[in-house]
Amino acid sequence: MSTYRAFEATGVHNLQLVERELTAPAPGQVRLRVETCGICHTDVLAVEGLRSDPSRPIVPGHEIVGVIDAVGTGVTAWQPGDRVGVGFLNGQCWECEPCRRGDFVNCLNQQQTGTTTDGGYAEVAYARASGLVRIPEGISAIDAAPLLCAGLTTFIALQQSPTRAGALVAVQGIGGLGHLALQYARSLGHRVAAVARGTEKEAYARQLGADEYIDSSSTDPGAALSALGGASVIVATASSGASMNPLVRGLAPNGRLVVVGAAPDPLTVSTPDLIFGTHSIVGSLTGSSIENEDNLAFSLAHDIRPSVEVMPFTQAREAYERMLSGQARFRVVLDMAA
Repeated sequence: MSTYRAFEATGVHNLQLVERELTAPAPGQVRLRVETCGICHTDVLAVEGLRSDPSRPIVPGHEIVGVIDAVGTGVTAWQPGDRVGVGFLNGQCWECEPCRRGDFVNCLNQQQTGTTTDGGYAEVAYARASGLVRIPEGISAIDAAPLLCAGLTTFIALQQSPTRAGALVAVQGIGGLGHLALQYARSLGHRVAAVARGTEKEAYARQLGADEYIDSSSTDPGAALSALGGASVIVATASSGASMNPLVRGLAPNGRLVVVGAAPDPLTVSTPDLIFGTHSIVGSLTGSSIENEDNLAFSLAHDIRPSVEVMPFTQAREAYERMLSGQARFRVVLDMAA
């Protein structure tokens, strides 16, 4: 075939199905036939025009699973037929200073899949070979897609501080990120506290691995965590700076608040809450492609799976709106074969 279908985002909240010309992969890149693509809240950067040039068409989507059907010149470690994934980072350059120091996540010349380069709301996708993730046998394309971004993000966040097995770890927000973070924290051997508004998610949070449940709408979550002995790590996934503010007081000595939920409002903290207890606040973006392979291997070994709603590729607009509504439980995945 000489063309493929893709959903292009242009302007603000405008997602259109188009036919694109099929091209050979550029040097150092591969082309893959997309099997599934997860829908992530970060897709708003493309669809809502939150990028440098919203008039330039872009294909959203950065939780891509597919099969390579062509490789560009210079690609030697991958071949047609390989089952691979592509996450938010589209591949490091190997040449900038962060890359030369082994910090691939902060590569200065790295495209962001679905935001600065075309992503997976399409039948075909392209990616740098350095950004590819090998998908192991035993994980379906539907389950693997959210693990490539939401899974990796929380898996790496939980490792931002050396934390012994059995220590209290808290997950704030039981949604697309949080429901995976609970499973990782449980499987890493921690005592796990879930923090969320209301009580409707308590039973599910405990099913996923929470030993404790804190309703932040009826109690101060920082005080509640402190009463439990303090958390060595708190992974904040909710998209609200105000909801994160009380959490610092719930850290154990030398504890760390790891922020992965991008919020429109600022996070504010009292300086004594940082100083006394030697607490810290850090952000965590994602991981490298090889760390994503570690993540998939760990997920397979510990039976960690996302809760997903599957929709056909042709309903990408409706699937995006479903994610945006906050009603999805908990990730939406486009299935090309549906």
